[in-house]
Amino acid sequence: MDLRRLRTFVAVAELGTVSKAALRLRITQPALSRQIMDLQQELRLRLFDRVGRGLVLTAEGEQFLADCRRALAHIDTLGERAEILRRGGRGVLKVAAPPHTIESVLSIFLPRYAERFPNVRVKLSEALGREQTPMLESGEVHIGIRHDQSDPRFESRVLPPDEILAAFAPSLELGRAGVIDIGRLASYPLLLLESGYSIRRLFDAACRLADVEPDVLLESRAPHTLLALAEAGQGVAIIPSLLQTNRHKLGIVRVTHRRKPIRERFAIQWDKRRPLPPYAESFCEALAEYMREVLPITHPTESKMDGARKQSALPKSRER
Repeated sequence: MDLRRLRTFVAVAELGTVSKAALRLRITQPALSRQIMDLQQELRLRLFDRVGRGLVLTAEGEQFLADCRRALAHIDTLGERAEILRRGGRGVLKVAAPPHTIESVLSIFLPRYAERFPNVRVKLSEALGREQTPMLESGEVHIGIRHDQSDPRFESRVLPPDEILAAFAPSLELGRAGVIDIGRLASYPLLLLESGYSIRRLFDAACRLADVEPDVLLESRAPHTLLALAEAGQGVAIIPSLLQTNRHKLGIVRVTHRRKPIRERFAIQWDKRRPLPPYAESFCEALAEYMREVLPITHPTESKMDGARKQSALPKSRER
């Protein structure tokens, strides 16, 4: 069976039109149509129904699509194994991570890693947690750094948890002893990350559990936009503890529910079906060790009241 026809079939099934699939595969539409027709004749199955200008999989086509994806993934894996054997300890390592993880963690870690492994070039892709799943499945990236998706298709190296924090102008004096219950946040205008961020979905789930309706002032994909607005007194930013905040003058408290921090496991993940190059395995080990050292990056700040309590608790020096 011609592998080109299988790849063509998968592309048409995923994109829904011959024209889009032809652009992706860089072939003419007539040539692509012939490949689909030849494949259907070879299988003696009708794989698509035409609906308007698009193509919709038949029931047989849907089953065959799942088989094709498994077969092509296995073929790609064989190619990757051969590439690993040829290259040995050198090559390109493709890593997906959210933008704030790249800034807060990888910008410092990668130069150190390069000193130990100068023959490995790390290529980064910005992608939020759920955006990484198809990239890992297709082999577009080797590993993803994200909140643990608890997906049996992926192997994980578990890291310290990422916590939800509230950031605000220091004059606000929000919370006590570095914490605030999620129920108390309902009275403040909130600056939230978009729903593509795992930390936002975790916050929304905690709000539902606490029966809280948040007052959302702004949703943004850029974490530092939230920090700038919070610093200006324009609301309370809900952020992950993985985010660098040292460029801003902010008060930081841990968000809790029923006196427990709201947190989620962080992990390095990869597709079990795809072999990791040796240099990728060493990268995961070194990165996990580094992240265990630095996480959490942002901690609750000490309020003036807390500082005064500590000062009053110190033993007074004896007069001579």
